[in-house]
Amino acid sequence: MIKNADIHFNHLGTPVANNFDDVYFSNDDGLAESNYVFYQQNDIPRRLQNHDRSHFVIAETGFGTGLNFLNTWLQFKTHLANRQHDENKVQNQQNVNRLYFISFEKYPIKKSDLATALQAWPELALLSKQLLQNYPINLAGCHRLEFDNGCVVLDLYFGDVQESINNMAYNQLGLIDAWYLDGFAPSKNPDMWQQSLFQRMVDISRNNATLATFTAAGFVRRGLIAAGFEVQKAKGYGRKREMLTGKLAQANSTHSAPPYFANQASQLTNVAVIGGGIASSAALYSLAKRGIKSQLFCQDSQLAMGASHNVQGAVYPHLQAKNSPHSEFFAHSFLYAKRLYQQLTTNGYSFDHQWCGVLQHAVKQPLAERHLNIETKQLWPNALMHSVTPEQADEIAGVESGYAGVYFPLAGWVNPPQLVNALFEQARALSDIQSHFNCDIDTLEKTPNGWILKSEQAQFGPFSDVIICAGEHSDRFTQTKALPIVGVRGQVSHVQASEASKKLKTVLCHKGYFTPAYLGKHCMGATFEKNSKSREVTEQDNVKNRDQLLNFYGHCEFATSLGEINSAKAAVRCSFIDHLPMAGEWAEQTDYVTAFANLRLGKRYQYQPLQQPQQGLHILTGFGARGLCSAPLAAEHLIAHLNNEPSPLSERVSQAIHPARFLVRDLIRNKI
Repeated sequence: MIKNADIHFNHLGTPVANNFDDVYFSNDDGLAESNYVFYQQNDIPRRLQNHDRSHFVIAETGFGTGLNFLNTWLQFKTHLANRQHDENKVQNQQNVNRLYFISFEKYPIKKSDLATALQAWPELALLSKQLLQNYPINLAGCHRLEFDNGCVVLDLYFGDVQESINNMAYNQLGLIDAWYLDGFAPSKNPDMWQQSLFQRMVDISRNNATLATFTAAGFVRRGLIAAGFEVQKAKGYGRKREMLTGKLAQANSTHSAPPYFANQASQLTNVAVIGGGIASSAALYSLAKRGIKSQLFCQDSQLAMGASHNVQGAVYPHLQAKNSPHSEFFAHSFLYAKRLYQQLTTNGYSFDHQWCGVLQHAVKQPLAERHLNIETKQLWPNALMHSVTPEQADEIAGVESGYAGVYFPLAGWVNPPQLVNALFEQARALSDIQSHFNCDIDTLEKTPNGWILKSEQAQFGPFSDVIICAGEHSDRFTQTKALPIVGVRGQVSHVQASEASKKLKTVLCHKGYFTPAYLGKHCMGATFEKNSKSREVTEQDNVKNRDQLLNFYGHCEFATSLGEINSAKAAVRCSFIDHLPMAGEWAEQTDYVTAFANLRLGKRYQYQPLQQPQQGLHILTGFGARGLCSAPLAAEHLIAHLNNEPSPLSERVSQAIHPARFLVRDLIRNKI
């Protein structure tokens, strides 16, 4: 469990960490010191105008009050405002238009304390307000916060810096352009200032990465040099006589993933997105934020006609009683999706929704035992989920049931078709997206010039890349017929609300789910029918949904007083056997079997290079019933990797959702 920082404010109003007996920033002028020590001494103003890629990545070892981030964001806004095209730019150099700021914090400051600390800088007030609005709860791992329509990205890692860096996903070219080596003074925080940290800094740095730090301690300078940095002393800020700056002339070739789980970058010059649900809109949005040209191909007449077409969809994470890749993925996906959906409404895009919480009732003894196990392990912050007594549950729900359970206070429900369209419109506002509706793509063909998409009526392309987000139809192409989709048909029934049921204030989950009244109805369901791709609505399933509700709530007035079922929706949930989606380049089996044949022998070395016959063909599907929660972050992960940017997912989660995971498993088990 992540613990908050224990702080007080001194007589000057400066926050002081009680555990380290040190100030968070200078009593004199912390903002000016931050700008001088980190932004200027890393030579960032010049480098933003003359860089080898369109995004710049800064990493910081101690987030603290966020002062370094806020100053860098402020300076970056000035850079964007003043940016001019220089005809004499060095070949292959360009102005930077996107900023990544990665920061680590073992003891996050409380939001209330953060608000008090940042009052010292009125010039940062507009940026501080946005940071406070998006400041995450105490969940370990990477929180991706986006500002200025994705031009500024803060990846805020909660947890020990060394553990967090070890968990990051990065390729052999590295990620980091500049380091802010910050944190409490080495004499007061020796656990951070370790040789292992300096070495990990080198591992994830790019060629010519720089560093700056306020300290001039000899062991820090010697440690950085031993790790591979060229280090020199520089004039310190104010009364501080010296500080250190450094440069990594040559990055090493360390990378986080084995070759069979690597995520290769792509040119992404013109991308085709196939599908029409939440995954498609999320992919288009992630592309649009980066100014990448894209086109949408949807077989239906409009968006959200498939699995995203329910009237109300619950948005909450699926958590386990262990810190598994599954739980980590869904916890952070949920929080990212919630921030994104709130930003949509801030930007003026509307969709019906209610962040009323989700209450999972312990309607059976195994569920009660599972809830107790989760509570006992104390892995998840109370702000994300917590146990409630029967009395507390009834108070939250507004109706009596007598069940205990677990409550997700940040969760709720949305209207999926409206949400998918809102996200799509936000993407269109950022980039010109061509849309092709009633366009049933049935053939993909790779040519020397790129990918060609064909329907019965026309062909389109070439495209540098194709992203398949077509749910249960994702395996229809020759290239993807081996996609191990598990199709699960589900029907949701719409039942007329009663005066008693209208009192329900939160989403109820039992074996299925039951939503608060919306437009005079409740959504009730859903059925599960494996290996079916039928979307036909049946009266039999309506009966099943009512019977299931009454089986658990037959003693409750809200359930027994419901009216008629007057409509329903049926769709096919696309999932995989491990209940995780796929996000990455499609792995061709013959290619993998040839390249990684030694996995059959238990060897993890002497591999052959992948030929990648399907290079540029990517999978983003398999979200099951949880696409509203998980698709946005999975899409962001996919596009970030393809664009050679930092991923918001840890290496273990990246591997868990990699399209090659089943091939690797079967090779290790000698099944293929």
